[in-house]
Parts: sequence; structure tokens; C-alpha cells
Amino acid sequence: MWFRNLQIFRLPQNLDIDIETLDAALSAAALHPCGPLEAECLGWVAPSASGALVHSVNHQWLIALGVEQRLLPTSIVRQIADDRAKAIEEAEGRRVGRKELRDLREALTTELLPRAFVRRRTTFGWIDPLNGWLVIDAGAQAKAEEFLEHLRKSVDSFPATLLKTALSPSSAMTSWIAGNDAPAGFTIDQDIELRSAENALIRYTRHSLEGKEIREHIAEGKVVTRLGLTWNDRISFVLDEKLQIKRLSFLDILKEETDGQAENEDERFDLDFALMTGELAHLMADLIGVLGGEPEKGA
Repeated sequence: MWFRNLQIFRLPQNLDIDIETLDAALSAAALHPCGPLEAECLGWVAPSASGALVHSVNHQWLIALGVEQRLLPTSIVRQIADDRAKAIEEAEGRRVGRKELRDLREALTTELLPRAFVRRRTTFGWIDPLNGWLVIDAGAQAKAEEFLEHLRKSVDSFPATLLKTALSPSSAMTSWIAGNDAPAGFTIDQDIELRSAENALIRYTRHSLEGKEIREHIAEGKVVTRLGLTWNDRISFVLDEKLQIKRLSFLDILKEETDGQAENEDERFDLDFALMTGELAHLMADLIGVLGGEPEKGA
């Protein structure tokens, strides 16, 4: 159980919801198999082998949104509809109009959808009710918004707001690179993306960032929009301008701390989840600190 990406949301301190209430709300909106004519279904699934919709370890909660999609590409529907329209024209000696072609496509969708393959994907979310965090393991913002939207539908007005910091990540990262000085507790890795005012992008991957070449780009007015960082030699990641954490990697020295401590897979899952949430809580606190903290309410 190791997250790969972090989309971070702030919750009120001492969240006014208990695990039983959350589990009941998610159970009422659990995933059901897609019906024959349903293109997509969303619902909550068990995030672990325990079968519970809210998996709790050390007062940290793990939940999972399941999405089932029937794979029926529009291009396939169009191709078959065009073939049928051509057959009609040849058989009846007339042209198939736009409305009739549209009706053909709709009928084909209804005909083919029940036979389409079903793909399931799962998005995980970690809730820290004590310290007020919702962290979604999603590489794309749209996936995080999908998760949060369904959570708000399931739990009336779930009070999550996007994390904000006093300093913008872009301005802070640009300052670190310009001064060739990583913030305390962090080291700068070898991945960077810079953007000009005209939206021209320059990316460096596995490239030394200590030379004057990078700082010349900044002197010309470019700002850093993505930067590879490592925290305390334990977790490496890429931070972007929207305060999203991507390509999260828990280094071997961290994972080795639980080796040999679990007697079975369930215990291993819980140990990994406990270790991950504990480390990420410290990482987020330090990252928020180097970004100037969170703004005062109303600021």
C-alpha cells in the first residue's frame, strides 16, 4: 500500500464524522456491477482484503472509489454505422441523411454496449481525521475531482478544500534553483520543468541542475513549474506548480523498516499503510513549512 501521487486537501481539525458514520455512508453508495446499458458506474469498494469500506489503522482511514467502464470506442461505433449506412444506400438506392446516421449510431451503441468488455479502476484516498487531511492517490486532477465529487455525494457536504500555502510552489522552487540552495530537509534532484511568460516549456530529465545553464533560463524570466526533490533521504517526488506531488517513491531504506515484522499479508498491508501515512504526514508538514505555511483564514 504505497501511494504514487498526492492530491492534498485540507479538512477541519477534529473532523465531525466517525468511522461508523462514514462506513454507513459509503455502504449506501457502494459500487454495483454495470448494467447492460450502463457505460460507466462509480461506487465505493473495499480498499483491502478485510472487506471493510473504511480500513482503519492507528486512526488513519483508507477508502477506495471503484469505477467500472464499458469499453466501446466511438471510432468503432462510427465505423460500423458507416458500413451499415453504405449497405442501405446500395440496397435502397438512396442517401442516408445525417439524422438517420445519428439514429444508426445510437442504435448501435445500445446493441453493442452489453457485449463490451468492462474495465475497473480504483482510486485510493487517505483520511486523517485527527490532523485534518484528505490525500487522494491520483496523477490527474480530474481523477481527484471525480473522487471528491463522489465523496461529497455520499457524505453530505464533505468539508474538503484544496490545500493552499503562503508561497506559491512555483515562486519557491524558482528561488531555490536561482540560489542553488535547497530548503532544509530537502535535496534537489535532476528533473525540472521551466516555463516562460509565452508558455514555452523546457524540461530536463536526469540532468545536473547545478550549472549556470539553468540559472540563465531563470534570469531570462522563466519560472520553475516542476521540480524533483528528495525529503530526508527517505522519499523522492516531483512537486508541481499546483502543489501536486507526482512520481512519489519511497526509498528502499524506508520500506526495509517493516521487513520481517509481518506474519501474513494482512499484517503487511497494515504495517505499510501505517508507515506510509506517518512518513507522508511529516513530509507534508515540512513541505508546507518551506512554502511559508498555510494562509491565515480570511487572508
